[in-house]
Amino acid sequence: MADKNPPTDPHAPAEASAAPAGGGSPIQSPPTADDPARHAERERFFGAAKLVAGITLLSRFTGLARDLVQSWIFGAKLTNDAFNTAFAMPNFFRRLFGEGALSAAFVPVFSEIMELQGRQKAAALLANVLGLLGLALAVLCLIVEGGLLAAYLLTPEGNAGRQMVLVYTGIMMPFMITICLLALGSAALNCVGHFAYPAAAPIVLNLGIVAVNIWLAPRFAGTKVQLGVVAASVVASGVLQLVLLVWVLKAHNLPFIPRLLPVEPGVRKMLALMLPMLIPLGLLQFNAMIDKPMALYFTATKDSPTLSFMGQTYHRPLKEGSVTEVVNAERLYQFPLGVLVTALGTAVFPLFSRYAARGEHDNLRHVVNRALRLALFEGLPSGVGLIILADPLMITLFNHGGYTRANAAEAAHVLRFYGAGVWAFCAQQILLRAFYAQKDTKTPLRVACALVGVNFLLNISLLWIPAVRQGVFGLSTTITGSVNVVILAVILRRRMGKLGLASLLASAGRTLLATGAMAAVVWAVTGLMTRMGMGGSALLLCAGIPAGVAAFFLACVLLRAPEVGELMARGKKAKVTTQTDRI
Repeated sequence: MADKNPPTDPHAPAEASAAPAGGGSPIQSPPTADDPARHAERERFFGAAKLVAGITLLSRFTGLARDLVQSWIFGAKLTNDAFNTAFAMPNFFRRLFGEGALSAAFVPVFSEIMELQGRQKAAALLANVLGLLGLALAVLCLIVEGGLLAAYLLTPEGNAGRQMVLVYTGIMMPFMITICLLALGSAALNCVGHFAYPAAAPIVLNLGIVAVNIWLAPRFAGTKVQLGVVAASVVASGVLQLVLLVWVLKAHNLPFIPRLLPVEPGVRKMLALMLPMLIPLGLLQFNAMIDKPMALYFTATKDSPTLSFMGQTYHRPLKEGSVTEVVNAERLYQFPLGVLVTALGTAVFPLFSRYAARGEHDNLRHVVNRALRLALFEGLPSGVGLIILADPLMITLFNHGGYTRANAAEAAHVLRFYGAGVWAFCAQQILLRAFYAQKDTKTPLRVACALVGVNFLLNISLLWIPAVRQGVFGLSTTITGSVNVVILAVILRRRMGKLGLASLLASAGRTLLATGAMAAVVWAVTGLMTRMGMGGSALLLCAGIPAGVAAFFLACVLLRAPEVGELMARGKKAKVTTQTDRI
């Protein structure tokens, strides 16, 4: 019978089951990582990550196009800052309910019911949760709208920035309902093996906003009114996303009509997981959302260049456009996250949940190890690349129309701070899902909430340093994200046993060496071009990016990094017994 103690090395083969001494049927033991059925299942989910990555890449491009078009048209001005600040509000609820507490509680319970009770019972749970969530969000939306109206009526006439934020937020709040229902339906589709539409849904939103920016908004007079039209297009695009979701759910024999009663037993399990999360997760997401209102508050305007504190008057440290510059930098650093790691995390979360529900801890350790190796394999070179090429990237993409070269340089400054933490943001995606799959939603929240105060103190203190300014929002996120990953990894190892630290360190070491080679080549190429008088931003990118990518992968091949093969394989069946196939 298989050894009860898991192997120290995640690449080590598991022992086979043995037959009893007197003959007869062998004693059944949990399937190991090398079991052919489990191997095929595992490869199917990791293969799905490639599909999700491709679609998510397209989604990121359309999101970038959305930000580019809006920045070119409206520039880094107070009106655009107000829009971006307002857009953070419905996204706060999306992260809290749609992709936060609810999804973290829904996926493990839904996967467990589907495994143990069948698809019909799981579908009944989905219909019930859709109904209850829709009702709760509608009530919450009405309450928030009432609060926004009261705040608007109490706002002084001279505070144009706050007035615009409140108006745009009120217009976009119904998007909270559509995006949260979309996130829930997408989580259910992922659990039954459909990944395409959930990954593609943001494309609908992005293209809708781009179309309105270009063709509809200019038909109205005044920048404020035009951005109000853009805000309305956010809600309209969200409704279209839901309509398409209904069609996809129907195609997969999943319920698309919400049901309030009777309440399924699984709902109670979900609430038991979700309710303890709401306050700490709400605090955590509020901490993430408050960056933009904080940046707007510390922005000096013609009407309000200073602020008073304890009888002292201070000049506000940020200039108009800072919020927009931070949003643009966020868009670029999130590219690596979307291309592989968010896609990978989305695809393997149901697999994590299945292994946890079956009690197959050896398999769970293996897939967590593999996912972490792939996450670091992307995160390390991507972050360094963003740091090196921050200026040409931002200038080439954003320095058009109302977005000045100075705005692009400030956004590049923010991007470099975010780039330093990309490796941590990538690893965090996997570690969080490893906890959630085991129905532990409290531990990650406790760790993150312990860092909320650190993040706030970093923001409020470093904001005044001229060399940092709006870059503080990237710097504080990088520092707290890195500490968060280290703490989560230590806790997870103590709980699950050895996660293959040797293979993780070896993989990270190879990736760091390859990243160093990449950085050296990019610096050499861009430096040579600058000295030759060919230092235009677009030219530097056209030469630097291919040279860096080629250098990185050549170094990986020379270092025999197995992650290259895992990423490049396209549906090929690998042999279970080979060393590079083992997780």
